[in-house]
Amino acid sequence: MSASFALPTGRDWLDQVFACRAATTGGVIRRQVVDVVREVGEATFVAEVRRRGFRLIRTQGHFIVVCGDGAIEIVI
Repeated sequence: MSASFALPTGRDWLDQVFACRAATTGGVIRRQVVDVVREVGEATFVAEVRRRGFRLIRTQGHFIVVCGDGAIEIVI
């Protein structure tokens, strides 16, 4: 018999993203844009990053969240 479990969606997914070690220790989180849009929507994700005082970078296919409020310098 196989175990059945549901993957987190919506607010549960968002809470799980920001409960990871990187988020709690000032690290970096990377998520695919399509996953964010599917799970919670871009506006909700952006609002949550802003609420936490983190920085958000969007590349062609990924969101990169810098889990701190310090300055960011793009070197190249």
